Amino acid sequence: MHESATALSAWESFYVIVGSSGGALIGLQFVVITLIADNRLISSQGAALSAFGTPTVVHFTWALALSAAMSAPWPSLDVLAIALAGCGLAGLVYCAIVIRRARRQTEYQPVFEDWVFYAAVPCCTYAALIVGAAALRANTRAALFTVAASALALLLIGIHNAWDTVTHIVVTSEQNRQPPQPE
Repeated sequence: MHESATALSAWESFYVIVGSSGGALIGLQFVVITLIADNRLISSQGAALSAFGTPTVVHFTWALALSAAMSAPWPSLDVLAIALAGCGLAGLVYCAIVIRRARRQTEYQPVFEDWVFYAAVPCCTYAALIVGAAALRANTRAALFTVAASALALLLIGIHNAWDTVTHIVVTSEQNRQPPQPE
């Protein structure tokens, strides 16, 4: 049995759970957006949805992709480390795109919590993935926990942000539907 197969086999159930959850939540996010697409708020807030809704699907997708990568039969930990570092680097680049989109859109004024969950925490998660990749050969056990924490963090970030996006849309829609209160 290869060294990578031995080191990764203990994580199989974890990645089945995280990957399956990521895949299911991607589908659920599409269903939710489809169900509320007829709402005029969605069409009027395209830039905000691009800045705050799309990253949710991307984080779920990365959780799924990491789970698939960690379940693949890699010939060595070195090849896996390169793949994980690439994922982390791509994630950081995407975080920069999200931050730029959030700053440029004018439909919604992000609050502190938005910057934490749409920018800071994802950046830290993708950076941790790079650290885990770099440490995979030197300290395999700790590195595998770091990668697992990154995959789980992406799933949890996505759950938080999906809830945040949907509740914002529902609350804003309800406020737009109510007639103005007499003063």
